[in-house]
Amino acid sequence: MEANFIGSDGKTTKVNIPEQVFGTKYNEALVHQLIVAYMSNARSGTRAQKSRSQVQKSTHKLWKQKGTGRARSGTGSNPIRRGGGRIFPNLPIENFTQKINKKMYRKGISVILSQLYSEDKLCIFDKFLLSNPKTKEFLVMLDSINLDNDLLIITEDIDDNLYFSTRNIPTVTITDTLHTDPVILLKHKKVLISLQAVNKFEELLA
Repeated sequence: MEANFIGSDGKTTKVNIPEQVFGTKYNEALVHQLIVAYMSNARSGTRAQKSRSQVQKSTHKLWKQKGTGRARSGTGSNPIRRGGGRIFPNLPIENFTQKINKKMYRKGISVILSQLYSEDKLCIFDKFLLSNPKTKEFLVMLDSINLDNDLLIITEDIDDNLYFSTRNIPTVTITDTLHTDPVILLKHKKVLISLQAVNKFEELLA
């Protein structure tokens, strides 16, 4: 199968890409499970609520047991009262992690890459030849190849000049093949993958 290829001279041609990686049938259930699991595993679990014993309330009985005509009541930390403790509070030790098998993760990444290819959001490039870490120079290069600045760039190894040229652009993200995750793949309008990264993906996912 073929994909658009942007050479170092800025000209667009075609290049062959592995069908095992970029030609996988779309599986919505797998992608959904992958995204939910990835975002759940990123949760720090720092939320906390107070139980009845942790609420700072007086332990004095609110009113006497009998003779008032009202329902009997104990302390102000009762969970049914406003400002009382929670019956089943959320604790910081709560575990949100979800297990995803390696084969499922690899298949999910391949499915997302294939969907990006089918939607014409994927493009292969040779290399960004930046002599200096200049943001203006990078933006000029994007204009020369008619690309919007809302994009994800995936390389085999992150070049320092490319990284420092794009870190001030909030809509541009740079990552390598080993740190490519499902959320970041779906975040941008366009995904640029270097030719070396394509070979790396074939090695990791095929």
